[in-house]
Amino acid sequence: MWLDLGGQQPVSGDNQGVQKAEVRLKWDPSPWNEPPHHLDIIATTYSADAPSGPPVYVVHFDSRSPDGTINMGRHSRTGQGFGYVEVMTLELDRLAPSFTRVVVGVAIHQSNGPKTFGHLSNAGVLVVEGYTELLKDDFAQVSGSTAATVAEFTRHASGTWEFHGLVRGFDSDPAVFAAEMGSVTQP
Repeated sequence: MWLDLGGQQPVSGDNQGVQKAEVRLKWDPSPWNEPPHHLDIIATTYSADAPSGPPVYVVHFDSRSPDGTINMGRHSRTGQGFGYVEVMTLELDRLAPSFTRVVVGVAIHQSNGPKTFGHLSNAGVLVVEGYTELLKDDFAQVSGSTAATVAEFTRHASGTWEFHGLVRGFDSDPAVFAAEMGSVTQP
């Protein structure tokens, strides 16, 4: 299930489009007497042959893209730390021409019982290109969801990448979410 929150407009810097973006994630640690909240940033890549089909590959906390263009630079299993405690870098300008779409999302691990974004405090995601803020969201609109897409990057025929804010809620665990998150596109 996904919730369409729409309303986001495409963003690209100049005629070069988005070249390198960072997705940053934060959340407060769980109370001392509860198991830790564990969230993950997940990126899926799609080819021109199947832009909404199964992902070519998935990048998350214990992996990186085969060519090194999508990396998890910082990972947290608890939310402890200052500010954004998990960071993924996407070097879109280095992706092979066969890739035309990248979707990024956030999933909450469900190993300690059901958790939604509404169970978290001070959760937020920030997508930036350099010093330009492309998206900032607190997951309030998807508070009943266990996962959410946050960004979609699409490549034009000219080779430039465009950003679309794509905050949509899902009710699935991280493994299922990674398979289904690219099934919806920006309207």
